[in-house]
Amino acid sequence: MGAFIVFLLLLPLLTRPAGGAAVCRSCPGPPRNGSIVARYCAARPGTESEGRCCRERGARPERLLGLDLSNCSLHNLPPGLAEAAAAIVLDLTENPLTNLPDGSFLGFTHLQRLAVPLALECPGGSSAWEEVTMSGSGRLCQGQRNPCNGSGELAWPCPENAACAPAGPGLVQCLCDSPFHGYKCLREGTFPVLLFCGILGAVTLALALLLWGTQRRKAKTP
Repeated sequence: MGAFIVFLLLLPLLTRPAGGAAVCRSCPGPPRNGSIVARYCAARPGTESEGRCCRERGARPERLLGLDLSNCSLHNLPPGLAEAAAAIVLDLTENPLTNLPDGSFLGFTHLQRLAVPLALECPGGSSAWEEVTMSGSGRLCQGQRNPCNGSGELAWPCPENAACAPAGPGLVQCLCDSPFHGYKCLREGTFPVLLFCGILGAVTLALALLLWGTQRRKAKTP
C-alpha cells in the first residue's frame, strides 16, 4: 500500500515532459526568422531548435535557452510557461495580450531579454531591468536586475536569520540561513524530517486501513 501511494505521488513527475517540451509546441512552427530568440540562438554555437524552443545541444540537451511565442494569437500566457523558467530569451510580441499577471515569471531568474507587446509594461516595472527600449510594436526588456543587490525602490528587507534571493523579474524570496527554519526563520535547528515523515506515514496508513475496513463491511452487508 505504501509503495503504491509513493508511486501515485511521483506519477506527475514521471509523466511530465522533459525540459519544457509541451510549451515548445504550444505554437506551431520553429522560432520565427528575425525574432530575438532566432537571433540569439543563431549567434550561439551548440544550440538546436525544437518546436518554438531553442535548446543547448550536448551535455545538457534538456536545457531550454529561448522560447519564441511571437505571433501565436495568445490572449493569455500559456499554462505551461513555467516549464521555460530556464530561458535566457523570451519573445511574446505580436500577440493580443492585455496583461501579464503578477508572478507570471516567478522562477525566471536567468531571463535576460524579454520582448512583450508595446501595450504592456515589462514585468516588475522598468526598475527591474537595466534597459527598456521600444521598437515597432514591441517593448524589449533587457538585463534583469537582482532586487537583492539594489537600493531604494529595489531594496527588499528579509527577516532576521534570512537572506534575500532573486525569484524572477522584480520578484524575491527570503531563504532561511542554516540552521534556522519555519515561519520567518524563527526556529533554530535542523528540520525534523524523520519525525515529519513518520507522522505523515502513520496518518496515511491509518486512513488507508480505515477505508479498507469500511469497504469490507459494505461488501459483507447483504
